[in-house]
Amino acid sequence: MQINIAAKGVATPPDLKQITERKLEKLSKLLRKIDTVDITCSRERQWRVVEIVINANGILVRGEDRAIDIRSAIDSLIGKLERRIKKSHSKLIERYRTHPETQGAWEAESDAGPEAGVDAFEPLLVRSKRFTVKPMSPEEAAAQMELVGHDFFVFRNAETDQVNVIYRRKDGNYGLIEPEF
Repeated sequence: MQINIAAKGVATPPDLKQITERKLEKLSKLLRKIDTVDITCSRERQWRVVEIVINANGILVRGEDRAIDIRSAIDSLIGKLERRIKKSHSKLIERYRTHPETQGAWEAESDAGPEAGVDAFEPLLVRSKRFTVKPMSPEEAAAQMELVGHDFFVFRNAETDQVNVIYRRKDGNYGLIEPEF
């Protein structure tokens, strides 16, 4: 397991790598093979903010937490990540146990755009991000989205070989966006 630590405007404890290795042993029991762990420590007012991104055999797990000191932020963040991974595993197990016939039955809906004539301000593009798009099923993409903690996830559909977006709807279910060219 390779641990990368980056600090932005905050001093990190010298034994931070050993502390996180010890704490990540809990997660290595849940995830098969942890390749890399990226830890970013920063400061927001009096808080110390810690972000951890775990790459485990192609599965990304991300979490962020803030506390008065870095060690307590890491403690609570590891707990959050552990609960998130366990929840994702139990959802997958439950889905395949109870509804094997509904695999792949996804509802695609398009959201309506903003109403015409309403322009309070013009938003600016403030961030751009590049990433590799892996082929996977919509079910795998939903599980990956839960692990990352986002409301949507972009992936390449293994069945159609097209880029799709899966998103979490307000009612808690998932929606799938499949573009037509």
